[in-house]
Amino acid sequence: MTAIIASRRHVLAGTGALIVSFSSATKLLGEAARQGGPEQTEKPPLPGSLKANPRLDSWVRIEADGSIAIFTGKAELGQGIKTALLQIAAEQLDVPLASLKLITADTGITPNEGFTAGSRSMQDSGRAILHAAAQARAILLATAGERLGVAPSELKTQNGTVIAPSGSNIRYGELVSDELLEVEAQPQSHLKEPGTFRIIGNSAQRVDIPAKVTGGEAYVHDLRLPGMVHARVVRPPSYGARLVSVSTDSVKGMAGVLKVVRDGDFLAVIAEREFQAIKAMRKLAANARWDEKARLPRASELPSFITSLEAEDTVILDRGQPQSADGKRFEATFTRPYQVHGSIGPSCAVARSDHNGVTVWTHSQGVYPDQQAIAELLRLPTDQVRCIHMEGSGCYGHNGADDAAADAALISRSLPDRPVRVQWMREQEHGWEPFGPAMVTKVSAVLDRNGRIADWNYAVWSNTHSMRPGGAGSLLAGQHLAQPFAVPVPKPIPQPEGGGDRNAIPLYSIPNARVVHHFLPAMPVRVSALRALGAYMNVFSIESFMDELARAADDDPVEFRLRHLDDVRARDVVTKASEIFGWRPSSQRHPGHGHGFAFARYKNLAAYCAIAAAVEVDRDTGRVWLVRAVAAIDSGQAVNPDGLINQVEGAILQSASWTLYESVSFDNTRITSVDWSTYPILRFNAVPDSIEVHVIDRPGQPFLGSGECGQGPAAAAIANAVADATGQRLRDLPLTRGRIKAAWGT
Repeated sequence: MTAIIASRRHVLAGTGALIVSFSSATKLLGEAARQGGPEQTEKPPLPGSLKANPRLDSWVRIEADGSIAIFTGKAELGQGIKTALLQIAAEQLDVPLASLKLITADTGITPNEGFTAGSRSMQDSGRAILHAAAQARAILLATAGERLGVAPSELKTQNGTVIAPSGSNIRYGELVSDELLEVEAQPQSHLKEPGTFRIIGNSAQRVDIPAKVTGGEAYVHDLRLPGMVHARVVRPPSYGARLVSVSTDSVKGMAGVLKVVRDGDFLAVIAEREFQAIKAMRKLAANARWDEKARLPRASELPSFITSLEAEDTVILDRGQPQSADGKRFEATFTRPYQVHGSIGPSCAVARSDHNGVTVWTHSQGVYPDQQAIAELLRLPTDQVRCIHMEGSGCYGHNGADDAAADAALISRSLPDRPVRVQWMREQEHGWEPFGPAMVTKVSAVLDRNGRIADWNYAVWSNTHSMRPGGAGSLLAGQHLAQPFAVPVPKPIPQPEGGGDRNAIPLYSIPNARVVHHFLPAMPVRVSALRALGAYMNVFSIESFMDELARAADDDPVEFRLRHLDDVRARDVVTKASEIFGWRPSSQRHPGHGHGFAFARYKNLAAYCAIAAAVEVDRDTGRVWLVRAVAAIDSGQAVNPDGLINQVEGAILQSASWTLYESVSFDNTRITSVDWSTYPILRFNAVPDSIEVHVIDRPGQPFLGSGECGQGPAAAAIANAVADATGQRLRDLPLTRGRIKAAWGT
């Protein structure tokens, strides 16, 4: 990979390249936009991320040869947005998909879209590119119309060419000029009708896959720059440990060692080759003496510890008159442990410092926030730090990527003009990444005489679900310096999206309902965003309890849900998943075999997802095998159906791993689950025989976030199937063999 050092302005002003932001007349853009609807006296807000980045030249660039570059501030994390965003642009610009190139998150040249998180890439960047590309096409038509003396409405576009009724045509590259620059987007766009789509709605091969399966430069881990050296960081053995002393003389004479870097409790070594750095790191660690203190709670008492912490309480739903309904009351408590991201490759970054500042190649999910944090860490102006996104080998949340980027940037200051590559070790990733928070939920409900829910009372206890940079204090390096930066004050993520209370409000129609979020500012371990945030636990709790209520009402779990759902699209996914699965009463199954069902709309405002699962449980060993899963998803307009299917398939597998295996372990001082033996995950021999995902397409409807819609329903479907198979309800995650055997009395 060639290092990109030029600024965005230099790239945009490159030889033979012009930007489709067309200042040749805002008038042309306005007229083109009005073709799509009546003129309005007050402008509505710009769509998606156009609100924060309104200039079209932030999104679309046309070369003189007609080739087109699309810019996004979002990062490819394996969710397939590179392909989907290109499909959107190609459709609206009327060009072949293969003719486009996409430039992803880079603080030097792309729009600032903050974090790639919350399943918002399509809602934010997808909508922005949809409208930017449509407006660019409208301006091309208007400009061609002026040249050809033909009304824009009589022209058509095809394969990057504007064509007149007479057959005369002009290539896009011939239409751009120095006069056609820099105009702001308009709220209205003349979008193509869904019935005319040729690219959107059809599955396309992922553009990010070839390099990953051919040994190409797919990940930041693969990046090799001229003159690059390698560094390793010696991490403290536990939270709050202080470096009392370290002998550096023992490593200075080792082969390839270039420098030892120490600043307070931050300790690292630089070497010419990677294994030389690893050996030197291990020797430094062996010669380091740390002062440690026991400060962690008892792991066995984690749920009671969580509910005993001082909380900031917020009522996020108060409907009707809770506690007033007549009927039989049911109660349950559910728990979730701390869980890691489980990235298959530990975090990695490359940084190069010179007289102009520092450039960092990182798999951070937020290059702009990381730029700000690193600038503060290095005490540099923000514009002297450039962060360029490259993919990492697994993440979906706030793992060690930002910290590795900070490590590399800080260390590179000690060896200017040479790229420095930092990769964490497995034990560092498992021990120091921010975990998904442990949680406790308590729910009670009343069933009336008709078997309907008359009253619902729900409470969730959770730490924050986002400690992302932000500031240098969010970075491990910033916390470990001799003059450390203060850790930011933990804050909840407000509704309607929420953090620990994400999806805590049930979508079901219940006359009396109250939901309370007990936000816990104190954090005994390092926590932050893990895929789906609190939605995984809240959906697991709500949908497990819905199953319990259905059985108490002597009702079928699917029918029970449908009776409490008014949302037509919610009912559609529930019906679709159950019908394709072939849902039948539990009495028709053999002992040890169970079926489970669950549903949620992610964040109550994104994609709808329903999942039916079949499991087998071995009575002697307690082993659960997810045999089959059938899912239905409605995410509005489906851009790349195969990509949606990939996402839900991955969500089911990831959730199965969380639900059946994963839990951080610790003693009173240290994290002890620091490898794949002490932190087991789903293995290939436990992958289901069959996963089916069925997409309910809604042409022309807004894109709905889909990347995290399946984790909660999958967890609950598995738990409900286990309860069906064993006759025992397990409410504590993960559903380990030991817990199942204990519940089954074997």
